[in-house]
Amino acid sequence: MPNSSYPFWLGGVAASMASSFTHPLDFAKVRMQTMETAVGVKKPSILTVLRTSIQEFGIRSVYTGLTAAWMRQMSYSLVRIGTYEELKSRLSSNGTPSTLGLIAAASFAGGLGGIVGNPADIILVRMTSDSMRPPDKRYGYSNAVTGLFSLAKEEGIRGLGRGLGTNTARAVLMNASQVGSYDFFKTALLQHSGDIFNYQLKDNLLLHVSASLLAGTVATTVCSPADVMRTRIMSSSSDASFIHILTTSIREEGPRVLFKGWTPAFMRLGPNTVLLFVFFEQLKKAYKTLSS
Repeated sequence: MPNSSYPFWLGGVAASMASSFTHPLDFAKVRMQTMETAVGVKKPSILTVLRTSIQEFGIRSVYTGLTAAWMRQMSYSLVRIGTYEELKSRLSSNGTPSTLGLIAAASFAGGLGGIVGNPADIILVRMTSDSMRPPDKRYGYSNAVTGLFSLAKEEGIRGLGRGLGTNTARAVLMNASQVGSYDFFKTALLQHSGDIFNYQLKDNLLLHVSASLLAGTVATTVCSPADVMRTRIMSSSSDASFIHILTTSIREEGPRVLFKGWTPAFMRLGPNTVLLFVFFEQLKKAYKTLSS
């Protein structure tokens, strides 16, 4: 059976590069999602969160957890993108794959990525939200590697799998709505941009940016509820169940809590998606050029 024409790990590298630029936005998103506010109390903006952190702890504070972000991308994104591209290549051997087939492939790949990347996700959430916790309840991870060893030592297999169900569900939604929709929008714009915009897009940077921006919007909206619950479960040190955290959050903060942090999530995921696919497309072209 055919394989994709570039390395399996290429997507993980592209995701790590994108994350290096957008990490402060991810930092603010996690903080907004873990911040508990009463019903009717206006939540701070992403700029307020970033400004407050910089004022209190310095500019380096917004890059807290960057090593965990890299670990996450080289596990979660490497598997979800690499597996999807491999499945897409195999589906393409029998002709143009259907949209439903690509979504199914993206969902399966996302689930695998969510399982593999779960420990790194826990470390990322804890490192970016740690300073918001009382001093005696902080984890104090100095970097992702020490955090991973500490998590495994203190909480065992159960700790490494904390929030696995929610995280996997979120990863399935993310890959289907981000990676799957990127291919959909890319194909649709190539075929119909001339009719819609009176300008025919070609397979170039403008197409990649346009398709990835649309994909980022879809992914942010689809994943918001699972993302909020995943973050709250992973940041918790208790054994509260998903249902308990969900019902408590809705009861105390209202149904809108499921979309808490949508704006910073989009401000992070939108640029991140654009950078991810722009880097990925350029890395693929560079690899093909070097291999020829």
